[in-house]
Amino acid sequence: MAQLRIALAQANPTVGDLSGNTDKLLEWARQAADRGAHLVVFPEMFLTGYPVEDLVLRASFVNASIAALETAARRLADEGLGELPVVVGYVDRAGLQPRVGVPKGAPLNAAALLHRGRIVARTAKHHLPNYGVFDEYRYFVRGDRLPIFRLHGVDVAIAICEDLWQDGGPVAVVSQVGAGLLVVPNASPYERDKVDVRGDLCARRAREAGCALAYVNQVGGQDELVFDGDSLVVDARGELVARAGQFVEELLVVDLDLPAAPAGVRPGAATVDAGDGTAITVERVELSAEPVAPYPPEPPRIAPRLDDLGEVYAALVLGVRDYVTKNGFRSVILGLSGGIDSALVATIASDALGPDRVHVVLMPSRYSSEHSLADARELVRRQGVHARTIPITEIVNAVEKEIELHGLAAENVQARVRGAVLLMGLSNEHGHLVLTTGNKSELAVGYSTIYGDAAGGFAPIKDVFKTMVWDLSRWRNAQVGRESPFLYGFAEPPIPENSIVKEPSAELRPDQRDTDSLPPYHVLDRVLIDYVENDMGRDDLVAAGHDPELVTQVIRMVDAAEYKRRQYPPGPKITPKNFGRDRRLPITNRWRETAP
Repeated sequence: MAQLRIALAQANPTVGDLSGNTDKLLEWARQAADRGAHLVVFPEMFLTGYPVEDLVLRASFVNASIAALETAARRLADEGLGELPVVVGYVDRAGLQPRVGVPKGAPLNAAALLHRGRIVARTAKHHLPNYGVFDEYRYFVRGDRLPIFRLHGVDVAIAICEDLWQDGGPVAVVSQVGAGLLVVPNASPYERDKVDVRGDLCARRAREAGCALAYVNQVGGQDELVFDGDSLVVDARGELVARAGQFVEELLVVDLDLPAAPAGVRPGAATVDAGDGTAITVERVELSAEPVAPYPPEPPRIAPRLDDLGEVYAALVLGVRDYVTKNGFRSVILGLSGGIDSALVATIASDALGPDRVHVVLMPSRYSSEHSLADARELVRRQGVHARTIPITEIVNAVEKEIELHGLAAENVQARVRGAVLLMGLSNEHGHLVLTTGNKSELAVGYSTIYGDAAGGFAPIKDVFKTMVWDLSRWRNAQVGRESPFLYGFAEPPIPENSIVKEPSAELRPDQRDTDSLPPYHVLDRVLIDYVENDMGRDDLVAAGHDPELVTQVIRMVDAAEYKRRQYPPGPKITPKNFGRDRRLPITNRWRETAP
């Protein structure tokens, strides 16, 4: 057996910031060298950030990515880090002739091995995901190389993200040709219940490949996606050796005892059947043949896991924090009604940015209850956010004087005065990012006012069903006194209890309640989960035990609101199917699930 100390750089890149990401690579590589690492591995497409979407179709961007890789190799050597091998993801190109059916420029989702100022080996993702939030057939061509480099007497192979999730390909080839360690750069976004699936997958693939496996995942927010890190190492039996924290940047350093490389295998290339109808060229290179002298290993770190609500809350906080900071906003603003949705959004914003960067506006109308105003003021007191009160009655009266509106149209004037006029006006004046406060249940059934409460720049709870809004609020209040990178140190529960327990109402007419037009949320959400997230049709929903009349009502409401959702701001994805990158339905659509 041979010893090897590897470092997994669970870091947070910014899409398109090639210079900044290169600087971060140097910073983390130096930390790895200071910890005595023999190898450091960065996430998938770290130099460019991920996902870069249509940027990869621009030759200028791909050229810049390749140049950044070359610059990184030189800078590592110039700054005394050239002896530390670095595996890092970037965008390359395949050099194919242009033809129909191939992405423009034939980009590659690639990774490279940097050593002594040179690019020693390159590879590219073999399996291209084209489901859920992924569109990689649109952007990349398939890779067909598997580098295996000998480092201190250990053979190390490289595969990229989806190559772990699919049968055949690089993992199958490793099982045929042998390696002591498989390193896997990833940019795998968070969704509920995915963490255990990843761990099981890594264990299974390690056993199939017959070697230890090091899985390094990106962390951070990118538009709607949140990457949770949770990097891990398993041994050849699939047993967990080490795990990084969730939703935080971390350098996970792990000492491994690995099988020494066979003496008769030399550098060179050979083509191997990948087991999926394709062939992969195995390219062997040698960095160092001699094992390192025996040394005392560091104790392995296995980070404690967050519970389910803790994971979701951390994802929402990180998604807000990165969207605000990476897009250059100094502060956020939202309407604070005294209800639970705006209370939770304000709390997430305070946890993400600190209360001093959060501005709230109380906008009472003639129908606003005194307890709602009192609850909003109490939240302001508890959290210390910036607050101002702007009554809207006279503004609404001025509109009604000029245009005759009735019923819902008249009610929605209030929402549009608040959102499109006041909040967006203050955003323009002061540079705040407007946070929209609608939840997934309301968004699903169209219970929002387009250009009113749907106006804004980012929607923190867009993918959170109403029942979970209550659960998260109670969970957050219970965390007072606990230290966490996702929690501001409030002295008392940040959300007033009355905001949690009172019956929800939009307060757009006298004595209005959400249940006037919607089923109770605990009933509604169960139908929505099956229809929206599980893609059940009407008959399937009824067979699953949902009330037929309720199913018909919910389907009609959801289908009719598609045009509203298309214009809704982005927000952090936490479920397997969010409204946005995951669920894409035509607006003009005569297919109906309801019975004739």
